[in-house]
Amino acid sequence: MSRTTPHPTRLPLLLIALVVWAASASAQSAYDQSVLAAILERQAPLPESPVEYTVWHVGHGSGNSVLARHDLYKAVGEGDPERGRQRLALAQLLGGPPAESLTTGDSLVLPARPADFDLSPLAYAPYPRWWPGATDIDKIVVVDKTTQTWAAYADGRLVRWGPSSTGAAATPTPTGRFTMNWRAMERESSEAPEGETWLMRYVMNIHNLRGIHLHQYDVVPTGAPQGHGCIRMVTSDATWLWEWSSGWQTSAGEGVLGGRPTAPGTMVIVQGTEPTAAPERFVHRAHGPVRVAVMLPPDPLAVPRGDR
Repeated sequence: MSRTTPHPTRLPLLLIALVVWAASASAQSAYDQSVLAAILERQAPLPESPVEYTVWHVGHGSGNSVLARHDLYKAVGEGDPERGRQRLALAQLLGGPPAESLTTGDSLVLPARPADFDLSPLAYAPYPRWWPGATDIDKIVVVDKTTQTWAAYADGRLVRWGPSSTGAAATPTPTGRFTMNWRAMERESSEAPEGETWLMRYVMNIHNLRGIHLHQYDVVPTGAPQGHGCIRMVTSDATWLWEWSSGWQTSAGEGVLGGRPTAPGTMVIVQGTEPTAAPERFVHRAHGPVRVAVMLPPDPLAVPRGDR
């Protein structure tokens, strides 16, 4: 849906003790689309081993938030404050706040080594890099409601992932195995309040009867999902997925609503449950924070159909 993107809510983070960092983001805050686009489109190395994370603190020593942030920028940037400020943008891919909103005493979970801030976005995915059960499927998309993320696999290899926002707990996105049906570059939402027009862009339908789509939306919450069943995506991901995937083949053409279907579109698996608060992104262990991992079904074709 297309609306004016509000500036992310600027609220101080909760100090991390023995709890998960997920509580740090306001349920009403949203991803910064321009920041995410720069990270999601980054061409950078993918390390062989998983990224290790730690808790970074905005120190109390200076007694001044500006100076405290400057010290954090220097630490993350290996002595270069501007480089550190740019690296801290990674927090938003992981559901965190803008660096400029941090104040003294705040804490956030990010890579333990400064050099690990500059990797391929795939390095920070909660998804496995290989999906053995999907090696014989040329293209498959997964939407994980529990973590509020999505991923694309080609022949079992992870090729893209990003944040998403599904239906709210009261209006959940249906789970199961779907295929992309009709597609539309732009479509008006039937859920808009009276007197308003919500335009959805890059609309990829997976449940024609219920009108469930993956689509671009200007406001993708970092906290609890707020939608009516559709799957909101940030613009850079929606445009990528539109080009990468395909709708059904019909006698009227590819991705067309109308005509006789002759072949299915790209497979989509929707799994998990909608969180009622910000999704859990890290769990605290004795040795430090650990990224919450998405578990994929051993056999995608064994997942029950969800479009019935």
